Amino acid sequence: MPRHCVLPSPLTAITRTVTVAAGRFAPGHLGELTAVVPFELVDAVLAETRTVQQRLRDLPSRVGVYFLLAMCLFPEVGYRLVWDKLTAGLSGMPVVCPSAKALRDLRRRIGSAPVRALFEVLAGLLARPTTPGVRFGPYRTVSFDGCSSLRVPDSERNRAWLGRTSHHGYPTLELMTLVETGTRALVGAVFGP
Repeated sequence: MPRHCVLPSPLTAITRTVTVAAGRFAPGHLGELTAVVPFELVDAVLAETRTVQQRLRDLPSRVGVYFLLAMCLFPEVGYRLVWDKLTAGLSGMPVVCPSAKALRDLRRRIGSAPVRALFEVLAGLLARPTTPGVRFGPYRTVSFDGCSSLRVPDSERNRAWLGRTSHHGYPTLELMTLVETGTRALVGAVFGP
């Protein structure tokens, strides 16, 4: 008669129920932004770029990516006000209240690689071929925009890369974008001197 030996599993699962905000205001979300940038996509980009936090933190990498995106939505305010806008939908929940230095460190720890990878995934043409205003005959129409420029700090590193301009002393970072006409979908973007 054959003998079967069943050993207990060396792992045990412990489950618990945690109550959090529902829908778009769940932790790690930024309102309507998560309809375009779901947290699963952010987690995949963080794993691909190897920028997932190495230890459990109050400000994990996923939150850092949403913080960087929120900084782009609210460029005129400081770190703390951007954080307040990011977490406004989480009232009544215990939310970390980081200092401006902690948010700056979070931004530096994340770096630019996840945001670049996220852009490469999300950028592209949106219109269908039958959408009015996106074609001229058999050709899809796009527009270039290269008039956006930003002054950056006058440091050795920035001067070596960007040089100096003749009309002011600070190095200037230029942005060139390619946009689909009709939908205004961003197809590509390049920064440079």
